[in-house]
Amino acid sequence: TVVPILQELIQKGEEEDACIELLSNILEVLYKAQKAMLGRSGTAVTPLALQAQVRQHVQLVLERLLHTVNQRVIVLDREHALRSHYVACMAAILSQMDKDHYRSYIKAFPSRPELMDFLMETFILFKDLIGKTVYPSDWMVMNMVQNREFLRAINQFAMTLTEMFLSKSDFELQLWNNYFHLAVAFLTQDSLQLENFSQAKRNSILAKYGDMRAVIGASIRDMWYNLGHRKIEFIPGMVGPILEMTLVPELELRRSTIPIFFDMMLCEYQQTRSFSRFEDEILRKLDSEVEGGRGDEQYKQLFESILLSCCQRHPELAELGENFVTLVTGLLERLLDYRAVMNDENKTYSMSCTVNLLNFYKEIDRQAMYIRYLYKLKDLHVSYENYTEGAYTLLLHARLLKWSEEANAAPMQGSHSPHLHTQRQLKELLYNQIIDYFDQGKMWEEAILICKELAEQYESEVFDYEMLSDILQREAKFYEKILKVLRPSPDYFAVGYYGQGFPTFLRNKVFIYRGKEYERREDFEMRLLSPFPNAEKLKSTSPPGQDITGSPGQYIQCFTVQPVEETKVRFKDRIIPEQITNFYKANHIQKFSYSRPFKKGPKDPDNEFATMWIERTTFVTAYPLPGILRWFAVTSTTMTIISPLENAVETMMKTNEKIMSEINRHQNDPSLPVNPLSMLLNGIVDPAVMGGFAKYETAFFQASYLQEHPEDEGNIEKLKDLIAWQIPLLAEGIRIHRRKVTEDLRPFHERMEQCFVQLRAKVESQYGVREMVCFEDRRSGRPRSIAWGPDWDRLNHPGDRQVLSEAPPTSRPAPRPSEGEDRRGERKENNRCSTFFGSRRQELRQSVSEPLEPKVMMLSTAPELALAPPGPPRWVTPAHLPACAGPAHSPTGFGGRVKSAKAPPLPRRISPAVYETFLE
Repeated sequence: TVVPILQELIQKGEEEDACIELLSNILEVLYKAQKAMLGRSGTAVTPLALQAQVRQHVQLVLERLLHTVNQRVIVLDREHALRSHYVACMAAILSQMDKDHYRSYIKAFPSRPELMDFLMETFILFKDLIGKTVYPSDWMVMNMVQNREFLRAINQFAMTLTEMFLSKSDFELQLWNNYFHLAVAFLTQDSLQLENFSQAKRNSILAKYGDMRAVIGASIRDMWYNLGHRKIEFIPGMVGPILEMTLVPELELRRSTIPIFFDMMLCEYQQTRSFSRFEDEILRKLDSEVEGGRGDEQYKQLFESILLSCCQRHPELAELGENFVTLVTGLLERLLDYRAVMNDENKTYSMSCTVNLLNFYKEIDRQAMYIRYLYKLKDLHVSYENYTEGAYTLLLHARLLKWSEEANAAPMQGSHSPHLHTQRQLKELLYNQIIDYFDQGKMWEEAILICKELAEQYESEVFDYEMLSDILQREAKFYEKILKVLRPSPDYFAVGYYGQGFPTFLRNKVFIYRGKEYERREDFEMRLLSPFPNAEKLKSTSPPGQDITGSPGQYIQCFTVQPVEETKVRFKDRIIPEQITNFYKANHIQKFSYSRPFKKGPKDPDNEFATMWIERTTFVTAYPLPGILRWFAVTSTTMTIISPLENAVETMMKTNEKIMSEINRHQNDPSLPVNPLSMLLNGIVDPAVMGGFAKYETAFFQASYLQEHPEDEGNIEKLKDLIAWQIPLLAEGIRIHRRKVTEDLRPFHERMEQCFVQLRAKVESQYGVREMVCFEDRRSGRPRSIAWGPDWDRLNHPGDRQVLSEAPPTSRPAPRPSEGEDRRGERKENNRCSTFFGSRRQELRQSVSEPLEPKVMMLSTAPELALAPPGPPRWVTPAHLPACAGPAHSPTGFGGRVKSAKAPPLPRRISPAVYETFLE
């Protein structure tokens, strides 16, 4: 009589405290009675009548109260104080049920639909209680008792499924699906993951309850194979839960459940001649599972070995299966690398792993996953203020979209508004965001390209002239910033990670890194080494040997490399502002070089240049920098040996380029301080610090050297030509210095001028006179820089050594201008000359009409120069001089007026004795 009253009160929710207390007392009495019926051996020791009476009471409680208690647990809120008490009562009822109780309880349902409803309700309830347990996590006993009783119940209900809901007419897909999800949730719950507990706690659980994961895992496996031809209905839906189960770090469980994957592959293949649905789902689920912390190297190896073994036993799946295994293990490797570094404070290596993953998804054409990792990478870049790299990353997504009204196929990522339904809308939004990032990264050239594409759409496709006006104004500001805003060129660093102690994506690989603005190498190295506190920094820049690469430790090698600019065809034979050309010297670069000097041959203690060889290593990266990363792996390395003479040519070339750059800087910005120019000029013209010319002459200009190295004749001429061309460059630099020098530095300047006069006399007497002509631009205020000729550009990056040994190209005479053109040219010539060349105007005009001697050369004209209007003076390279005396190429690509090498008259301020010392 008590049980029916309890049932009624519990259903109504009345007097619940008293009901729970009474039910608990009843269950406790029954539990003690059952314990008393069994001796220590576990066999019955009480009379059969008493046993039957106890079983009858348990059956009554089961039939009347189990379903009622279950429904009350479902109704009560999670935070309700009595919910945990009801769950305890439910577990106590289940603990007193044996197989006969379960069998009779199942048979007691009047109809099959009611039984199915009960099973559905129970599976959902159990799954909910497993996922959000009513007991604190440190209540180990209560949680383990609940799990033990749930496990018994799940296995008993699994038998009911097999017996009553598996046949063709009685099969219930949703009921089976709920069972599998419940069983996997039970297996993967935190309270059963013994590896997370201390050894003592683990031993205690195993001794009293065993490893319940193995039991439920075997049950899941058996239930799967019981499905027979029904398996196809659970593909791909059950791929995720089975994967979650196999990722549990228990060796025997993994060995027994991983073969289910092959059974899924085989099942789908037999139906459709492929297993693409299974493959797509496992790749998608594997990504989220590993990112969530599951999976390890052992799992990767087991997955590979077990599935390959299964594939080999089925010839029809051998090739397809092996390709699939290779695909999944490759993804696993990248995901494990990504997870290993994603939580590091230094996100540098997280970016690398993210790029590895998005490239992988791009290769296997999984666009949704590819875009997902694009935005992960973008967010990482923006958090570190890598705006340029963030822009390039977003650009990869934008390039996948069309300028059309098609719907967005891929799911929306990031903070994009849901109203962006078409690809055009999303692409326009992305482009504006990309422009902002390029602007913040000072990559205005790239922002301009995006602006042009948007402008084309606004003007020709959607006819939105208001937006066209806005984008053109933004574009105009970017052009202005290019010329007016200071942009320091970044340094580049080669970094090698050697030793087996590094993760696979770094191990024994070399990368080229793009440094931040004004970042010193010391600061970069400190940032580089922070994630690897135990790494040892290699002092040598040579590639390490097997003793380093094969060692278990970590060794990092870091040194500065120089970007190797690709030749820009559109810049050749043009006068380009330095602010424009400087951008391309440090951006869009895929080749980088490192030069290591070494001695070769007999030592000359008085002249180190004679034996100074250069070992030049050229690195080629996988992608140009900057890009979607601030670094890229080196894909190929080449080594070139530079002879002492070639090294001298390069050194002189760089010196001339540096002088030219300083001249441009001071012409473009008169407010610059004069100190850097002072040090540069003085270091060249002062005999106390010069020494370079004499060393070169001693080493290479002797007849004996040419006899021993006749193949170097062309390079010797180039070196002489570069020395000669340095004089007019120095002259202009000194002219600027004279104008800007302060009174307290006037004696220093006069000393420098005196030294230069002596130096000029020496060089012009030996190597001829070179004169650079000034040119005017009518557009006042437009800063200009030197634009190198083709040969100069090639010499500046002497990756091809044959360039240094080519003979000078044959000169071609230019057509003689008409008399009218000659007079107009004379008037223009008078207007074009600066103060510096004023004393030589007449001499220049005379040289135009004089026949050329064999060593008198002049470069060809650039047609656009002749048409340019007058304006403030600027310097041009000889490659762009008007061809009024007929073009003839210099070996170095310099040009202008090159006179005879006859010794000029001695300057009045130089004594013959001093002059003779320079000629020695």
